[in-house]
Amino acid sequence: MKIFSGLIATLFTVNSFAVAVTPDLCFVGCDTLPDTSEVQRKVIITGVGDIMLGTSYPSTRYLPPHGNPLLLMETLIDTLNNSDITFGNLEGAFLDEGEAVKKCRDTTICYLFRVPEKYISALVTAGFDLLSLANNHFGDFGQQARERTVQLLDSSGISYGGLVEYPWSIVRKDTMLYGFCAFAPNAGTVSITDTVKAGEIVKYLSDTCDIVIVSFHGGAEGADFQRVPKTEEILHGENRGNVYDFAHHMIDMGADVVFGHGPHVTRAIEVYKERFISYSLGNFCTYGRFNLSGPNGIAPVIKVFTDSTGRFLSGKIIPVCQSWDAGVRIDPAQRAIHKIKELMALDFPDAVINVSETGDISYK
Repeated sequence: MKIFSGLIATLFTVNSFAVAVTPDLCFVGCDTLPDTSEVQRKVIITGVGDIMLGTSYPSTRYLPPHGNPLLLMETLIDTLNNSDITFGNLEGAFLDEGEAVKKCRDTTICYLFRVPEKYISALVTAGFDLLSLANNHFGDFGQQARERTVQLLDSSGISYGGLVEYPWSIVRKDTMLYGFCAFAPNAGTVSITDTVKAGEIVKYLSDTCDIVIVSFHGGAEGADFQRVPKTEEILHGENRGNVYDFAHHMIDMGADVVFGHGPHVTRAIEVYKERFISYSLGNFCTYGRFNLSGPNGIAPVIKVFTDSTGRFLSGKIIPVCQSWDAGVRIDPAQRAIHKIKELMALDFPDAVINVSETGDISYK
């Protein structure tokens, strides 16, 4: 349900808890009517891609220098915090000790991520509000790691979604209610291929919240898969979903912003029915074990500006880059901007938006 502040005091029931939304404007007994342009406030939603702050498995040499993950993203802290909502994909669970459930014969080519529990403080400092847990590495260390990560996120005030047992969250910030849900093709996650169930979740959140943010981990992986094919993508025998149809269907069901990740490369962006879609945000901050060569080493941080109903107004691409032994930083070559412009021309030549050379996203 889209809330229009100032008409009446409204009472919502969310998971059996009453949430009161009290208007701060009056229409009766006021000398003048309020300016409706002030009622529709601007909302800033920032999205980044995959996050893996270093793993202690199979060796502590895959942890960042001085055991300080904040050093990996320190140049982006202000950018991430300057938002109403900041989102990322948590590619790996927090756990200090535990045995892997996913089995790898050769850990030099098969990766398992066990992130030290204290590293969650870096995500708190960076201002993350929402994290997707729906991906192929969150279950590497089994139910113990899943439960411990959820405990840490709860105690840190970071909301999450995407697991079968925790499919969605509702977050209140200031006067706004944000609904969040996430999907992937992997065991233990809410399926990206079950579009009926996904649509039901999004519809419920849309009926309850002001703005609905949807995340998906889908599409094939790597430099050969930067395009949005608009068909099902199969990799290693696994159906990674039709991300184009999925994103459009989620918006049809009430989503306002859709953030994709999973291919480990940047993909195009689009606005559909005045709602924003990023088809892959790439690798944001992935220390030590990720392939960061070529297009895998560049990514966008995207700021989406909407009104209070989720309608896209404008946006900004902040291009970042990584190398295997360092953190994420602003890319002076602005390669992610150039890549998105190139891919939009190929995949969405009739797009209703433009991207400028400096990363500004606007309607044509």
